[in-house]
Amino acid sequence: QVQLVESGGGLVQPGGSLRLSCAASVSIFDINVMGWYRQFPGKQRGMVAAITSDGSTNYADSVKGRFTISSDNAKNTVYLQMNGLKPEDTAVYYCNGVILTPSPSLYWGQGTQVTVSS
Repeated sequence: QVQLVESGGGLVQPGGSLRLSCAASVSIFDINVMGWYRQFPGKQRGMVAAITSDGSTNYADSVKGRFTISSDNAKNTVYLQMNGLKPEDTAVYYCNGVILTPSPSLYWGQGTQVTVSS
């Protein structure tokens, strides 16, 4: 069983920055893909950014150039650096992990609220 614990959410003014952290209970070398998703009220979760175990990254178009996903293997932690935040980035952000073998398994953190408001 893999546990993912997010931290770093909060209230920030438009144009500000936040860094979210996702600490895994296992080595992130053993997690094939880790990502950040966000959920707006009344909507399904959508992918924000993802990073594979070999370091490849992918971003939603709405955050390209503003958000950066990275990993610290020594700390078993994945980060989401969010710059140039906009009110429309307000959402609950979830960390996600996918392990493909021996059978595909999906893990979620508990979520952290990010509010962008003046």
